[in-house]
Amino acid sequence: MTVLVLTAEQDVTADMVVAELHARGVPVVRLDPADLPGKAMLSADYAHGDFSGHLSVNGHVLSMGGLRSVWMRRPGEPAAHAAQPSPWLTAETRQALFGMLYSAATRWMNHPNSAEQARHKPWQLRIAQLSGFAVPPTVVTTAPRVAQQFAAEYRDVVVKSASGPPPGEPAVSLPTTLIGPDADFSGVAAGPALLQQYVPKRADIRLTCVGSRLFAARKAAAPGQVDGRYGETGHLWETTAVPDRIARSVQEYMAFAGLAFAAFDFAEDDEGIWWFLEGNQGGQFGFIELETGLPIAEAVALWLAYRRPDGRSRLT
Repeated sequence: MTVLVLTAEQDVTADMVVAELHARGVPVVRLDPADLPGKAMLSADYAHGDFSGHLSVNGHVLSMGGLRSVWMRRPGEPAAHAAQPSPWLTAETRQALFGMLYSAATRWMNHPNSAEQARHKPWQLRIAQLSGFAVPPTVVTTAPRVAQQFAAEYRDVVVKSASGPPPGEPAVSLPTTLIGPDADFSGVAAGPALLQQYVPKRADIRLTCVGSRLFAARKAAAPGQVDGRYGETGHLWETTAVPDRIARSVQEYMAFAGLAFAAFDFAEDDEGIWWFLEGNQGGQFGFIELETGLPIAEAVALWLAYRRPDGRSRLT
């Protein structure tokens, strides 16, 4: 039984998990959907009331009947590396590849349908509320008056991207930015803005959930720091305990979202409250493991490698 890893060719975090799988003697096939068609080939057969399918990648043939699990890590766009790429070819290749994979009885980390929904930050905020997290007051709007009223009520607010940096070259960084109530909000009419009450923090928390296992790391913040992704604080990530109420909320969130993996970001305030900022269904964890020694790659590998006592891969 083989684990299929869907990711780009250059992915150090995936390398860590693949190494763990190899160390346990678990067969692995790694595929970037961008290489299909071309370096990779597929065939799915629906005949005589049955189904069979095969993937061929770098000389390795993977039968859908021998598929243990699929890790949706950071795959490229299907057919992106084809000799003559086109939107039509991408759509056809996506239909062929994922239609075949969905036909197989296997486990997903994470299922593409759940992953796509979980990418939407406004939806994350609602699920976080329902799960019992502390969520900073937030508004997403294209109405300048609404944005102005929100800023007047909460005074210090941050503006952040809902979808992340825009695609293209050169890469663009969009840090979370602190603004005051006297800001000019007229530009909100040109595109949705996500405004959130600023949480003065004493530390950033990154909590990685793998199945039912939780790995938390804490990094002290610099005075007045707004976005923990940018700038040096003079501190390193260190392991930290997970409060029981946070652990319960994480499991509620994962069940609501239908996820097997997520990386959560929190801002810890001076009272020790963990304020929910984001639940990233495809978040990085390599940098956390390298600084703290937390065995996250091992946990991902064990989840992907799991088989029920009857020899079949678990589907939930």
